[in-house]
Amino acid sequence: MGSTRVISGPPSADHPIPPAVRAAAGPEEIEGIWQNALGGVTYRIGNGERMRFAKWSPGCPPEEESDLTAEAQRMSWAGEFIRVPEVLSCEDHADGQLLITAALRGHSAASSLGKSDPARSARAVGQGLRQMHDALPVGACPFDWDLESRIQHLPAGQRAELLAEAPELDLVVCHGDACLPNTIITDDHAFSAHVDMGKLGLADRWADLAIAAWSTEWNYGPGFEQYVYAGYCIEPDERKIAFYRGVWDAT
Repeated sequence: MGSTRVISGPPSADHPIPPAVRAAAGPEEIEGIWQNALGGVTYRIGNGERMRFAKWSPGCPPEEESDLTAEAQRMSWAGEFIRVPEVLSCEDHADGQLLITAALRGHSAASSLGKSDPARSARAVGQGLRQMHDALPVGACPFDWDLESRIQHLPAGQRAELLAEAPELDLVVCHGDACLPNTIITDDHAFSAHVDMGKLGLADRWADLAIAAWSTEWNYGPGFEQYVYAGYCIEPDERKIAFYRGVWDAT
């Protein structure tokens, strides 16, 4: 992934809504909110107090990276310690999986509101990561996002090179996809919550931080990485930043 690549975004207006999503919504309004690089789409269902979000992952069985059962398990566990969407249901269908969660008040850090004050939004992203890394207990976490599992599908020579170059581990429970769209902020650009936690697990804190800061360039343009680090209250570790961005690109 190059630093200028935006890997996800709103689905097209003519994107077909899966039958399972229509069935879950009934007569309520459906709006496509976000489509990821694997073809999964998140929809808003309903409005007001009944509003909820439906995440659809096509394929049966799903790709490992888009297994919504794994995401539901991770969100339910993390929800004991931090603010994440409440899991309402997770179902397997013949053509995919459907995860429905309760709505959270706020805005994506990649939304128009987030972009209206990118420095404050980027700082909130860093603050949110710090809160999550501090709150989630390493010793009690049953999930991994370790380097070996992330690179297991790479050629043997590339795996060996990355393992040999790996810096000393600073273990926390990582989000796993700490890009701006997965951070929820308030109307005044304060951190509120995290979403999209399908890769949550034990890893080096810089596996999250390097990508969170990088994603400011994809969504805001250059010049805002420093605010993520400032919000996290940490000085940039250039070696780890380069290493974990290389891993992100490779995987």
